[in-house]
Amino acid sequence: MNLHILIVFSILVASSYANTIEFDYCVADPALPHGPTGYACKDPAKATSDDFAYSGLRTPGNTSNIFKFGASLGLVAQFPALNGLGISIVRGDMDVGGAVPLHTHRVSELIVIVEGTIIAGFIDTNNTAFYKTLEKGDLFVIPPTLEHFQVNVGKIPSVLYASFSSPNPGVQIISNSLFQSDLPTEIIQKITLLDPAQIKKLKRVFGGTN
Repeated sequence: MNLHILIVFSILVASSYANTIEFDYCVADPALPHGPTGYACKDPAKATSDDFAYSGLRTPGNTSNIFKFGASLGLVAQFPALNGLGISIVRGDMDVGGAVPLHTHRVSELIVIVEGTIIAGFIDTNNTAFYKTLEKGDLFVIPPTLEHFQVNVGKIPSVLYASFSSPNPGVQIISNSLFQSDLPTEIIQKITLLDPAQIKKLKRVFGGTN
């Protein structure tokens, strides 16, 4: 019995140290190979103050698209100093009437509204919808992996910032997955119950085939 307790305790202790960083920082070097655990580190002796600053969110996202939504990314690929730190941020811009379509991330998300009025929401695995009208300064949290969305319901363009608990949270937009892919219309009809004519129309809009 005591041995079992010791083994369990050892596993728990090991797990608690799993996310402890060994070095002060690990600025990513995109030129080196990388994998599921992240990018390889740049030589710390070559790090500069510029590595830890990023101005990419000054530029609004491009909203010239069907959803009237654009994003400026502050992920590890754009901001290498985030490598290994478990954080990232994105700026989202929506024109009046714009929307962020249903999508998912691998990790949790926290959004703060900077300008405008939006409805933000998600749908849990019991198919319960949680959504709220948000104003400037409001926050909304989205649990990991759940489908979620934002809609600009105000009279001015909206701006929000979304922070993530990963330097590379990933994103999968449902409509793009279905209608920008080469998944055959017949299969999409079976799994969505949409009319084939509507599916083909959406494939033309999103650039999908089959």
